Amino acid sequence: MNTKGHDIEVTPGSDQVVVRIKDTVVATSSRPVVLTETGCPARYYLSPEDVKTDLLRPSTTTSHCPFKGDARYWSVETGDGVAEDVVWSYPEPFPRVEEITGLLAFWTEKPGVTLEVNGQPA
Repeated sequence: MNTKGHDIEVTPGSDQVVVRIKDTVVATSSRPVVLTETGCPARYYLSPEDVKTDLLRPSTTTSHCPFKGDARYWSVETGDGVAEDVVWSYPEPFPRVEEITGLLAFWTEKPGVTLEVNGQPA
């Protein structure tokens, strides 16, 4: 989908995705939904069933994307401390990206957050 020079594509995947916060595995999935967007890295949206949601702590942080809608955030608490606002979700995204509704994405640019796809750093 192209909106005035801004492309967004949502694709169901079958890659093996592992997310770690420091040394703690917080998510493992073989059914990611991959969102590619102009000017942004590919984002892997995961089902809450594939995430250790007991490690998530609700945050008061929210954001608005003109292409996806309003996001809410969570921090992750591990034995190594708390990684602030590193997980987000769109509870009611815009219709053109409805496939990501309620799925969780990780902010891999934040310190201590790593994402592997098929055993390789992403």
